[in-house]
Amino acid sequence: MSIRNLCILGSTGSIGVSTLDVVRRHPEKFSIHSLSAHTNVEKLYEQCCEFNPAIVVMVDEDSAKKLKTRLKDANLTNILVKFGEKALSDIAQDNDIDTVMAAIVGASGLIPTLSAVKKSKRVLLANKEALVTSGQIFIDAVKESGAELLPIDSEHNAIFQSLPTTAQQTIGACQLDDNGVSKILLTGSGGPFRTKAIKELDDVTPDQACAHPNWDMGRKISVDSATMMNKGLEFIEAKWLFNVEPEDIQVVLHPQSTIHSMVQYKDGSVLAQMGNPDMRTPIAHALAFPERIEAGVDSLDFFNTPSFDFEQPDYERYPNLKLAIRACKEGQGACTALNASNEIAVDAFLNNQIKFTDIFKINETSVNKFVSERVANIDEVLLLDKIARVHAQMIVDNMMDEQHQNEDKVM
Repeated sequence: MSIRNLCILGSTGSIGVSTLDVVRRHPEKFSIHSLSAHTNVEKLYEQCCEFNPAIVVMVDEDSAKKLKTRLKDANLTNILVKFGEKALSDIAQDNDIDTVMAAIVGASGLIPTLSAVKKSKRVLLANKEALVTSGQIFIDAVKESGAELLPIDSEHNAIFQSLPTTAQQTIGACQLDDNGVSKILLTGSGGPFRTKAIKELDDVTPDQACAHPNWDMGRKISVDSATMMNKGLEFIEAKWLFNVEPEDIQVVLHPQSTIHSMVQYKDGSVLAQMGNPDMRTPIAHALAFPERIEAGVDSLDFFNTPSFDFEQPDYERYPNLKLAIRACKEGQGACTALNASNEIAVDAFLNNQIKFTDIFKINETSVNKFVSERVANIDEVLLLDKIARVHAQMIVDNMMDEQHQNEDKVM
């Protein structure tokens, strides 16, 4: 295959770092044209030194200035440094790139990812919020532009690999029933609290929630895995990626994370994609698709692989999962509000402002408030996202005030 010119949105996060690890193994296949980061100047500087991109983007001017100084001191003045939202969209739609790794965590990745789609790029979608917050709008843009959409989440990539070729070629518009598919089986590990007493979940700490038993992920995604909101967002994403109804998706707990997801066929067959839990596998698959390349991941050793366990999810333990499935059935307003409120709630939990179990309370309140909202275009999505965040932050503030009042009473 010819060399692919890459833009990596979110290059200093776990997905971005894993993508660059695959790229460095295949310099004859991939070239880095542009990178972006939030505020991690030092990490992006190191990546610039190794991959020498043409353009890099930071989230704010202060970070961009610091990076520019570091690059100047290293005599890397050929690298153009920009900052801000517009710059992110600019590198995502640049004529000099053909492939975009959309790995910015959260709703902030929506606009640059959509910009890449509208310019008919090959989009490697690791930012699930793009589909959660604007599913139909996003998929319509893919259809209109002819962009090539490839899923990076290990679960969605596993489903993709387990589908017939005809379905792989029509992501977002799959007719799975015509391809003999009866159900998508979306697996999840259950996170670090799968066996913890439910009454003890009030007291878990951010560090405990981030200690995933199988995967090495960022802190926000790790908390989402602990609440199983991550699986709920993936449920919504699967609906749009594979053009199915919520009733066609079944969540299956699989603690070993060896089977990454499955596709059930009408004839009784079940096709599963398996492997060691390492994000470099789906990244390498999508980067080189339809070819297969070495990813740096050890082959699965069946003689030393734990036995497979499967369980139904306990919605009392994982109320956020049940809420996300409900939002998926109720429409875009509920999904957009759910994603926005969850980002606020998880951030508050990570900063020790609320309890772990408060995340669900905030999310449920937001979904109930905004479930009837209708969004017809991306501007309306962004407006609802903003309003839902303000509402969620207000709930967080009220919870903190109530906690302080209770502490004062005790004293």
